[in-house]
Amino acid sequence: MAANNGSGGQGVLVAHQQMFQVQLTAQGPLTKLLVAIGMSLLFICINSVMFVTLLSKPVFRETPRYILFAHMLCNDSIQLLFASMMYIISLCYVQVPKAGCAVLILVTSSTSRNAPINLAVMSLERYVAICFPLRHADVATRAGTGSAIAAIWFFGAVNPVVDVLYTSATDPTFFSQRMFCTRERIFITPWQRNLFEGLNAFYFVAVTLIIVFTYISVMVAARRSAASDKESARKAHRTLLLHLIQLGLCLNTLVFGSIERLLAMTSSSRLFMDLRYVNFLFVLILPRCLSPLIYGIRDDTVRPMFLFYLLCGTRKVKPKVNTL
Repeated sequence: MAANNGSGGQGVLVAHQQMFQVQLTAQGPLTKLLVAIGMSLLFICINSVMFVTLLSKPVFRETPRYILFAHMLCNDSIQLLFASMMYIISLCYVQVPKAGCAVLILVTSSTSRNAPINLAVMSLERYVAICFPLRHADVATRAGTGSAIAAIWFFGAVNPVVDVLYTSATDPTFFSQRMFCTRERIFITPWQRNLFEGLNAFYFVAVTLIIVFTYISVMVAARRSAASDKESARKAHRTLLLHLIQLGLCLNTLVFGSIERLLAMTSSSRLFMDLRYVNFLFVLILPRCLSPLIYGIRDDTVRPMFLFYLLCGTRKVKPKVNTL
């Protein structure tokens, strides 16, 4: 089965395993592991507090942009948790049941793709709010937002689900075995890798076009707006600019596997482990950590409530409600 992946893919897998084994027979990456897991847990806690904040008031639970923000927090937290689990497993050079590895890969792949698609939906919501304010209440409803979230998960999960179903259908004994948990080992035919990389490219291009289109449209609307509407347009303009920045970070997440394969084939074992650690921190963890900072702290409505819950109710809250 491994031969179906080609000698290059098998060489990468062997390189991964040898490098992990060399590293673990040395002093051990305990400090690095604690830092990485500590950062993940810290921001999972911050995301959780922010999520509780968004559940605390009806205005947050009923406003589409806050619902999408809450979904982003949940998606990022799941991504942090499962990516950390896979990192620990790979770092400890542990073989796991293939069924369990398939679940880990299914969740991490889906949440990785959900992030840029969610950004596109949030950008479209801001576009409608600024460019078509009279239709915003009819277009951006709770039911419509729920349907959008369901579509996000469908497009994010369709590829890994196809991989898992195809693997289980072609090799019924596959999931009863044990393996070193990497996405490459779920690919048993070349077309699976091609489909995975092709969909990554398609999603990134599509989301980029959507965000750039909404960004330009909001800029034009801001210039044409009356003085009373200019502030809302400026805020939407800054938000979409932040979407573009975070989209660039999401691209890094989508190409994480390709970066690792390149490092494995071109670096020594010790250098590979160091670069892989930096790659894990800045490509996987950092984008997930920025969501509460970008979309929560800068929001005048969310920030006071967030600080209230973060400080366990010791801060007075004077929120400035604005659903646009």
